[in-house]
Amino acid sequence: MSGLSRTEATALGVVATLTLLAGVARYAHGFSESVAFVLAALALAGQAWVVGFATEQLGMRFGPAITGTLQSTVGNLPEFFVVVFALQARATTVAETAILGSILVNALLVLGLVLVVGALRAPTGIMRFSPRLPNDTATLTLAASFLIVLLGVVNFSHNSADLHTRTISVVGAVVLLVVYGTWMRGYLRSDERPAAEQLEPPRIGLAASAVLLVAAGVGSAFVSDWFVHALEPTIRAWHLSQAFAGIVIVAIAGNAVENVAGIYLAYKGKSDLAISVVKNSVAQLAAFLYPALVLVSLLTASSLTFALAPVYVAALLGTAIMMWQITGDGEATPFEGVALIAMYVVLAVIAAFET
Repeated sequence: MSGLSRTEATALGVVATLTLLAGVARYAHGFSESVAFVLAALALAGQAWVVGFATEQLGMRFGPAITGTLQSTVGNLPEFFVVVFALQARATTVAETAILGSILVNALLVLGLVLVVGALRAPTGIMRFSPRLPNDTATLTLAASFLIVLLGVVNFSHNSADLHTRTISVVGAVVLLVVYGTWMRGYLRSDERPAAEQLEPPRIGLAASAVLLVAAGVGSAFVSDWFVHALEPTIRAWHLSQAFAGIVIVAIAGNAVENVAGIYLAYKGKSDLAISVVKNSVAQLAAFLYPALVLVSLLTASSLTFALAPVYVAALLGTAIMMWQITGDGEATPFEGVALIAMYVVLAVIAAFET
């Protein structure tokens, strides 16, 4: 890995150290649950960065569609493991809010920051990008929202369908996966390398990138287990709500890849690639990872469904509409980015007061 910069090599060393310390805090005596939680959260964010870096090096050989898809797919591994371990620990609220929080943190906070940075860096003060992916992402998120809203109405009305929430969720998960697969097939086929933002050559070889990716994927699985183990005691010790832990803490720690990569690419002026990384993550979380976890939960100690609390049903639907309205025209201003960030702040405050 001689192509690594000094900063990247140092960062890899820091991640390895954090992961080791998180493992020691999990199994050794003498560490408080709060310390174990903080170390696990930092290690989880670090593993997410390694996954993102390795995927970026692999993806530099392709255009923005494939690169963004690859980075988002593997970058969502931490969220997948956190939700699975939470379901196995019967922490259903944490599992639900973690996956929902990941969607909202990317669609509101991260996308908002990307739009602010990208617009401020643009000579005209307006960030411009291809409108296809934002519109497709809004469609996929609205499709998931349609199912969630319907189940919310069913649960609120307490009719006979209310008794079959899990079955409806399983069928809905399969349908959403079919929709996502159909979209992904056409999206990847349309990939082109824009002349205005040529991708940089990879700094490390294919084999080294693959080794890093596998190591970070395995590391994410272990760290996610340690993170969930320390989460419940820390929530009680810090007097946090489970909703706040899922919507804010878990979501931000698990989405470190999109947090850093999208903002950095926007700063570098690579608008289409920045939007691709963030928007692909939103689409995958809403129409792929969430339904996939619903199916995986059939094998865990507790089940995951699309039935959510009314406030989060409204938040998801409102987010999908705002994404479509703000990015559907292929351009954005700092004001629009700030509006998205503000909506996430409001949601975080609401989650903090949830019991």
